[in-house]
Amino acid sequence: MTKLAFLGLGVMGYPMAGHLKAAGHEVCVYNRTSAKAEAWVAEHGGSFAVTPREAVHGADMVLACVGNDDDLRSVCLGDDGAFAGMNEKAVFVDHTTVSAKVTTELYTAGQKQGIGFVDAPISGGQAGAENGVLSVMCGGDAKDFARAEPVIDCYARICRRIGESGAGQMTKMCNQIAIAGLVQGLSEALHFADKAGLDGRAVVEVISQGAAGSWQMQNRFETMLADEFEHGFAVDWMRKDLGICLATADETGASLPVTALVDQFYKDVQKMGGARWDTSSLFKRLQNIG
Repeated sequence: MTKLAFLGLGVMGYPMAGHLKAAGHEVCVYNRTSAKAEAWVAEHGGSFAVTPREAVHGADMVLACVGNDDDLRSVCLGDDGAFAGMNEKAVFVDHTTVSAKVTTELYTAGQKQGIGFVDAPISGGQAGAENGVLSVMCGGDAKDFARAEPVIDCYARICRRIGESGAGQMTKMCNQIAIAGLVQGLSEALHFADKAGLDGRAVVEVISQGAAGSWQMQNRFETMLADEFEHGFAVDWMRKDLGICLATADETGASLPVTALVDQFYKDVQKMGGARWDTSSLFKRLQNIG
C-alpha cells in the first residue's frame, strides 16, 4: 500500500482515483469543487482535502488529472499548491493533456525541490477510465517512472515510458492528431453512405472487418447514426488539444494540414452549439451542411 494524493475528480480522475483505492492504496483526494471530493469519499472511502497542499501531505506519490495548462499550474504552484506540501523524493504524476512547455516548467521546478515529475497523459476516454483500461504514455526520468508504473497500472491497459520529460505529452499529441483524421474519415464515410442511399450499419459491419476498421468505428458509429453526441470527449477539449498540437508543430517544423482542417471543422461544431458534444459530432456537421 502506498500513500497517494489524487488531484482533480472530473470524468476521468474520479474513476481513476477509485481504482487506486480499490487496489488498497491510501488515497486523499482534492477537487476544486469540494462537493465532488466529498461524494468520492462517501463512495470509496479515503479522505479529502480543501487545498492541494493539504491533500499531498505525507504522500509518496501525487497524481493529477485537471483541465489545461493553467489548471495544472494552479494545483502545483503557489502557497496552497502541491509542490509546497510534497515531501522531497516524492513523485508527481500528471495525467492532464497539456503543452510540453508547462511540462518542462514543472519538471524543472520539481527538480529544484527534489521532486520527481512524470508527464503521463492518457487515452481511452471515460469508459477506459471507468474500466481501468487506459493507455498511458509517459515522459520523465527512468527512476521516477519505475516508481510510478505500478501505481498507474491500477487503471491502465498499457503504460510505457517513451522518453525524457515531455515525451509523454508529445506522444499524446500524436494520439490526438491520429484521432482527428480518423473521426473525420469515419464521418465522411457515413455521410457518403447516407447520400448514396446505403444502410450505414450494414456498411460498417463489412468495412470494419477490413483495413478501414478502427476504435472510433467500433465504438462511435452507432451513436453517430443515432444522432447522439452527449457523451465522451468534448469538442471544447479536443480543440484545446489540437491547438497544442498545431502550436507545437509550428515550433518543430512539422506539417499538419489535415489536423489544421479538422480543427476548423470543430470550430464549426462549436458555432452550431456543440461545444460539449462528443468529438464524433463531426458527422453532425456534415449532415447539417449536406
